[in-house]
Order: sequence, then C-alpha cells, then structure tokens
Amino acid sequence: MNENKIRLTQTVQKGGCAAKIAATELRQILSQVQFPPTHKNVLVDGQTMDDAGIFKVNDQLALVQTLDFFTPIVDTPYLFGKIAAANALSDVYAMGGRPQTSMAILAFPLVTLSHQIGIEILQGASDIITESKSVFIGGHSIDDETLKFGLSVTGYVHPEKIWTNANAQVGDVLILTKPIGTGAATAALKKGLVQESDISDALESMATLNNIIDHVDADLLSSIHAATDLTGFGFAGHAMQMAKASEKSFELNIEAIPLFRNFFEFIQQGCLTRAHRTNREYTQNDLQLGRAKIEDLQQLFDPQTSGGLLLSVAEPAAARILTVLRNKFPSANQVGRVVFAQSKRLIIN
Repeated sequence: MNENKIRLTQTVQKGGCAAKIAATELRQILSQVQFPPTHKNVLVDGQTMDDAGIFKVNDQLALVQTLDFFTPIVDTPYLFGKIAAANALSDVYAMGGRPQTSMAILAFPLVTLSHQIGIEILQGASDIITESKSVFIGGHSIDDETLKFGLSVTGYVHPEKIWTNANAQVGDVLILTKPIGTGAATAALKKGLVQESDISDALESMATLNNIIDHVDADLLSSIHAATDLTGFGFAGHAMQMAKASEKSFELNIEAIPLFRNFFEFIQQGCLTRAHRTNREYTQNDLQLGRAKIEDLQQLFDPQTSGGLLLSVAEPAAARILTVLRNKFPSANQVGRVVFAQSKRLIIN
C-alpha cells in the first residue's frame, strides 16, 4: 500500500484518548482486583484516579511513573508520534515533576502499513522527547492488527513539591491552560469533514508540552495546590475526580472555558464519540446546573487528547501565574473557584 494515501484515522474505530475504557467501567473492573499490599514509600497511587504514581526514593527525590498509549488520532504519522509523546509526558508535568526517561510502546500492523510510517511515528515522538530534555532509552513493539503508540515515562519530583489532584483548597482559583475541543475536532477529521490544516489550532495544542515548571518562578509554583491534566474523561470527568479527591466542590464559569475554533459547529454536525456519552454518564450525578441544559454542555464531556492542565491556585498568586502562563499558553484562563464540599461536586454557572 502507498503510505502517502493512507489516512491513519481510517485504520481504527476510535482514536486518541477517546479510545480509553469509560471511567465507570474502569472503576468497576478495578474494584474487583486484589492489588498487592502498598509500600510506605508510595506517595500517590491509583486510589484518587491521579495522573501518575509517585514512589519516594529519599527525602530529596521521588519517582513519577506513568504510561499512556492509544490509536491514531490524526492522519500524519509524524504528528501522531508527537501528540502521543506529548500526551504521555503530560502526566509527569501534571504531578509537578520533570520527565527523565521514556520508553516506547508500539503495536504495528506490518501487513498493512509500511516501515516508513513506523519510522515517522517514532521520529515525531523522539523530537518531542528531545524538546522535553529527557531521554529515549528503548521500548517494546509487537506486530498487531491495529496501530497503537505511546510511552512509558519516568520523572523526578521533590517529595515535598508534588502536585496531586487531592489538594485543592477552598478559595483557590481554577486555571485551565489549553482550550477544549480536541475530541470534536478529531472526530470531524475522521469523518472527512475537515483536513488537518482546518484544525491546526487543536493539532498544535496537542503537540505542545504541558511543561509549566520551567516557565513559572519557584515562588509562584508553590502557590499551585493541585493539578490534573485533561484527557479522555473530559473536563467534567477530570474536574470531578479532582474535586472528589480534594473533598471540595468546584464552581465553574462555563463561558470562561476556552474552546478551539468551530467547536460547536462540529458538535452540530454530529462529530461526537462514544466518550462524549460515557463522560456525561460518568459525571451527570455530580453536576449542578444553572439555566443550561446538560445536552448543551458538550464542552464539558468532550474527550481531550494531550489536553491542558487544570490548576488549583492560591488566589493571591492567580493573576500573576495566569499572566506568565499566557506567554506559552495564550488561551489560558480562569475557569472557576474551589468552594466547600456541597451535594454536587461541579456547580455550573
């Protein structure tokens, strides 16, 4: 086959983080597994559905461990590699850490795709890993019917400077670094309604590293109390998990959530995935709505791939942090506040 004519999105049923197992189903599976006893040095594990695990090595060093892989979300192999790598590395940044090493996970259909496609995917990932100032030390590949790619990443963080999704404080300002809408935009691409050039804003964002620790001064970083990165469970899913883990509620300004261009046009054209539905089902019992109807709030349920960071920031530092963030993330915006726990975790205004 001629790789120049192959659209990677047409080789799979689902793409990117929209291919994740639905959160409700995942919780049902995990609840029936007898995991090994924990260890005193485990600082963060999967109990709060956080972005990565943390293992303390000593008083000055902890390891951040994560992995992420998925099916093609775009048609260009090089871009697919960049997005998959940026998405995996994001988990380390969401914990306040710095990536150190990456290993590739590649399932590749040798019968239907040329070696060149695999080369370009790996090159895209390699270039993003280089940009992150970490190293690419190996990986594992299999011959599979469906193309899948991602990374296992290890990072470093100081044990006393960890960000988790469980420490949002009452009065904190909620800041989102990237717009919402990668799910709808890439669904439009898969449907053939647009070309990659038509959704360049979403594609460029997905290939942008969520590295904020190298752009924000240390005194401001200490004002970030909690963080999570937005991926397949959408804004509502990850915000709800963060509110629950922190035992708080979030008041959200729906109009302040930044969106990629043409988001609502794509929704009206039926550019939805199964994840839009499962994300709504996962969160709807924890949503308190104002005048808006739940069916009009698809931006909350849109599955993100390599989405932005949702930060819970001490109010006195929020304006300064937002100003700094906008140098790298122009669409970064204040999207809500943290309040005392109420009957619903997400209060939509």
